[in-house]
Amino acid sequence: MSKSLFGKNFPAFYVIFRVVVGFLFLSHGLQKLFPVFGGPKVTALASLFGVAGIIECIGGVLLILGLYTRMAAFFSGINMIGAWFIVHVKNGWVPILNGGELALLYLVCFLIIISKGSGVYSLDNSFKNKE
Repeated sequence: MSKSLFGKNFPAFYVIFRVVVGFLFLSHGLQKLFPVFGGPKVTALASLFGVAGIIECIGGVLLILGLYTRMAAFFSGINMIGAWFIVHVKNGWVPILNGGELALLYLVCFLIIISKGSGVYSLDNSFKNKE
């Protein structure tokens, strides 16, 4: 039963996955750029922390909308690789001990999104159908 339920409704489950990943990633960017969700406001947007926040905001919005999805996931994944090596590895290689489990989890999510694309319910797909 679950195979038919999930297999038949995969496009709906995938859009939920893509939108939730995008929304949570956007939340991290907003936390870095504005004093919301308990984060300190970044004063220098040209700093590594500021650039990461910009990538997270833009990438999150694009993922939510399903617009330029593969490109957004690619650059967001690069951002997470940078976060892993710049911030977390200096505390060791074990993700749960170095605080990098979210960076690796996001990276895997972005790899899935890169491989699958925007899906049926997306702006990318609606523009493709109009051509």
